[in-house]
Amino acid sequence: MEAHRTRTRWTYAEFARLPSEGSARHEIIDGELFVTPAPTSRHQRVVSELMIVMGAFVQEHALGVVLPGPIDVLFGEGDYLEPDLVFVASEREGLLSDRGVEGAPDLVVEVVSPSTASRDRGVKLERYRHFGVAEYWIVDPDARSVEVWKLAEGAVGPVALGADDRLRWRPAPEGAELEVPVLELFG
Repeated sequence: MEAHRTRTRWTYAEFARLPSEGSARHEIIDGELFVTPAPTSRHQRVVSELMIVMGAFVQEHALGVVLPGPIDVLFGEGDYLEPDLVFVASEREGLLSDRGVEGAPDLVVEVVSPSTASRDRGVKLERYRHFGVAEYWIVDPDARSVEVWKLAEGAVGPVALGADDRLRWRPAPEGAELEVPVLELFG
């Protein structure tokens, strides 16, 4: 459930001054402040499983870095998002700073909850597309599904994967491919 919304233009300095104590998450999406309660333990288990599987794969093949949220993704003034997980390819690691990821990650993952599903599939999808995120996954623990958006390829719809499917991810065109049963992501 969202606790507070306002609309204005935000500088990064203003965003950085928002309270960081407590468990509320702050995002500025197209100039609008969203405050969301802390994720549930179920949500965090899915993020942890993704982090373990993807992190080991990325490290084994020296592909870049996988970072779990909370991490700020800074697209430009008025767009500071906090996805659940990001991947930045090794040749683009210059995007990483003490402030977060300053530009479009190669992959963004959002694990939806009832309070964030419409935003994850709506305004966040459009902002990720607008700012050049190559690939976007929407992971739905309730439906036990993953929507894979190939934004760099101009996808107008996702590849929908159900519990019986396998998630396949190839971060480098000619590189290794991660393959994991979708059901495995949900424990």
